[in-house]
Formats: sequence, structure tokens, C-alpha cells
Amino acid sequence: MGQMIRDVMTPNPLTLGAETTIQEAARNMRDRDIGSILVTDGAGMLCGIVTDRDIVVRGLAMGKDPNSTMLREVCSEAVASVSPSEDVDNCINLMRKKGIRRIPVMDGDKPVGIVSLGDLAIARDRNSALGGISSKQPNN
Repeated sequence: MGQMIRDVMTPNPLTLGAETTIQEAARNMRDRDIGSILVTDGAGMLCGIVTDRDIVVRGLAMGKDPNSTMLREVCSEAVASVSPSEDVDNCINLMRKKGIRRIPVMDGDKPVGIVSLGDLAIARDRNSALGGISSKQPNN
């Protein structure tokens, strides 16, 4: 068996409720230096994922007020996920098929990690263009 998701994922993903404002989500992204947040419903179940791009394209660019627009209004709701024991190749194929750049890692109903395209690039070839870019510290 090949490399497993648990070996490449970023553990302990940030989760926020669907009623959180996009302003608060953006602040969390900035403070934690992350580009995505898992969105949960009132029962704490995963109901979506929101990225920095979602906030800009589906929120700000549409003229929505960041202080009153909720994550439920801008997040992607049909969320594919993988388990920690999933083979990395299967995850890559799923991301390719769905055209997604980030995927939650779920242990049953509990989010335990997130895998990004950059994580996979680093795991496969740190010296590739994407692997090299992804492994660098971001400019602030």
C-alpha cells in the first residue's frame, strides 16, 4: 500500500459554525495563516468548506457585507472527504475528478485534518514547482 492521508494531512483543521460571519472567518484565516475553514451546522456536523477565494468571489465581489454575511451563504456545501487511512493516490484521483484543491479528512463524523493540493505536491516531490512553492513560508 502507498502513502496514507494521515502522513500528509494538516491535522486539527479549524471549524466554524455556519452562522459565523465572513469577517470573523477571514480574521481567523489571517491569524492562523490558513486558506480554508471547515463549516459545521448547529449539531456540529460538517456541512461545507469555505476558502479565502470563496469569501472574496462569493462574498465581497458580490457586494455582501462581511459583518453580516454568514459562512452558510458562501461556503461550498457538497463536500467530498477522505479518511486518514485513505491511500494518497485515491485522494489525488478524487480531487482531480471533483476539481477541488482542498479536501477534509474525516474520522467518522469528526473532522481530523485537511489535505491541500500543496500538501500532496510536497509529499510527492518537494522539488517540483508546486512542491517548492508550497513548502515556503508565505509572505506577510
